[in-house]
Amino acid sequence: MEQSWRQAKGLFAALMSAPFVWLVFFFFVPLGIVWLYSFGENRGLIDIAFTGTWSNYAKALEPLYLGIFAKSLWVAALTTFLCVVIGFPVALAITFSPDKWKPWLLLLVMLPFWTNLLIRTYALIAVLRSEGYVNQTYRFLWEHASGVMTLIGLQPLGTFQPLELLYNNFAVVLGLVYVHLPFMILPLYSTLDRLDRSLLEASLDLGAGHIRTMFSIVIPLAGAGIASGVLITFIPALGAYLTPDLLGGTDSQMIANVIESQFKRANNWPFGAALCFILVYLTFIGIAIQGLLDSTAKKRGMA
Repeated sequence: MEQSWRQAKGLFAALMSAPFVWLVFFFFVPLGIVWLYSFGENRGLIDIAFTGTWSNYAKALEPLYLGIFAKSLWVAALTTFLCVVIGFPVALAITFSPDKWKPWLLLLVMLPFWTNLLIRTYALIAVLRSEGYVNQTYRFLWEHASGVMTLIGLQPLGTFQPLELLYNNFAVVLGLVYVHLPFMILPLYSTLDRLDRSLLEASLDLGAGHIRTMFSIVIPLAGAGIASGVLITFIPALGAYLTPDLLGGTDSQMIANVIESQFKRANNWPFGAALCFILVYLTFIGIAIQGLLDSTAKKRGMA
């Protein structure tokens, strides 16, 4: 038995060696190089000296960049909140749907993952632009309402003005919710599908009602799924680049767009690296907070 265990450990090590080497050389090493850049200084157009300076991090704490960080946090938090509000009823509906419909409903949720993000974003632009489907529908309703008012002798509505749905903060939040909603629905469904439904039946039998059962039984028991969904929605939304770049205007840029401009247009790799790692530190803080909340919840469950 001891010999077989040693052989199993050797097989495990052999199987893990390739992913471990890949992780080290293609993730940790590049990440370490970028981290070193954050303590460097530009010397000429392409030369960077690793001087150990903290000036890049000090510059990142200037009011301009702190404001962009704060805005990015706010947009990511709003996106996550909207994903919870929209995703929870969807996950609940899938959970309590007939078994024959569940695979098809889950397929509809996962279908966006089969389409490139760039294509989905341009599709959203086609919907929201001035001559897009939303404004075309709005114009149709406007003109018909104006015609009806003219027929009955009322003042017509006037000149049609399309809705400004693109290149603003509204478009950015809408695009982020559109992109990240499946990341919220799937962990919520995974948690809700494992609920002990006898608890729901007991709550209803005792006269709690559906709304009270929802807030007193379902939501607390789905806390782990909500926490997981919040984490895997908030972090990508905080570092989103493509959606704000294509849907947002000059006042709708997030921190990832600033990082991109530092690496490409400004050619200031040390400062861009410092901004990158501040974003990484914020991610670690979010993961630590979730771990702390999970630990606290488990201790309360054991008490």
